[in-house]
Amino acid sequence: MSEPVLIFTDKGIYCPAGGFYIDPWRPVDRALITHGHADHSRWGHARYLSSDAAAPVIRHRLGEIAIETLPYGEARRIGDAQVSFHPAGHIPGSAQIRVEVGGEVWVVSGDYKVSPDGLCESFEPLRCHAFITECTFGLPVFNWAPQAKIAAQINAWWGANAAEGRPSLLGAYSLGKAQRLLALLDPAIGPILTHGAVENTNEVLRAQGYALPDTLRVTPDLDVKAHPGAMVIAPPSALGASWARRFRGAQVGMASGWMALRGVRRRRGADRGFVLSDHADWGELHSAIRGTGAEKIFATHGYTEIFARWLTAQGYDAQIVPTQFGGDEDTDGEAP
Repeated sequence: MSEPVLIFTDKGIYCPAGGFYIDPWRPVDRALITHGHADHSRWGHARYLSSDAAAPVIRHRLGEIAIETLPYGEARRIGDAQVSFHPAGHIPGSAQIRVEVGGEVWVVSGDYKVSPDGLCESFEPLRCHAFITECTFGLPVFNWAPQAKIAAQINAWWGANAAEGRPSLLGAYSLGKAQRLLALLDPAIGPILTHGAVENTNEVLRAQGYALPDTLRVTPDLDVKAHPGAMVIAPPSALGASWARRFRGAQVGMASGWMALRGVRRRRGADRGFVLSDHADWGELHSAIRGTGAEKIFATHGYTEIFARWLTAQGYDAQIVPTQFGGDEDTDGEAP
């Protein structure tokens, strides 16, 4: 029996034919990276390879690293493996990694969502023999509403707060979710302020050509009273910290897929929750998997046991793979 295209080790997902790892969580010689979130892109590898669209943010987060890039869809030979990066629809620059060895194709999806969001590159279905998938929201309760509906809810909430002279504090991951929200906001309502972690990422993505509205960085000397009714985008960790206390009378919101669960908004200390995720919901997970044509499915993080059991009942060869992925939905992502 020939060796699998990819194997699962204590360092991460490994390709024996190519001698590389994909999103490894321990230092390795050669790492292929799906995207810049902290759980997938870690410091300490000797060599990195990513999509050209993901590299600027990865450099911003990790500093001086040896990183090469590939445009989406362009194949490269590494050892006896052929690899290519394809849009994952998760955040700007995110990629699925297609690995082909001896005519057998495996795809590592990283994190992904299927529905286009108008900001990042749209998910590309890939045919393969084996598909490695997340299932962060792999339960039927997770069923996302159309993005336009959520955008209308957020703008209506902001508008009502602004009419009362209240700031609106909205918590969102500083890479990906924050920029998606910015692209959904109606700047006619009022000024948009940003936490430094968010604005640092904005600057990187603007330099790449991603369209974002004008924003104002919150600094210690900023007079917030001069911006009544502002929308303030910040990492969730900042909302309960001293940083947020300058915005007196603010209404606090959270944008996350977890807002679909009753009680989560209250536990997060938010006045309002908006169900908006950069991960696939229950239906999108299924449609993505069907689109691959794969018979072998590996679930890496999320509701793995329930999801793998459901896939097995549908006739798939489904397995659970323990990984160190997960955790970007409601964190600031600034730690390596």
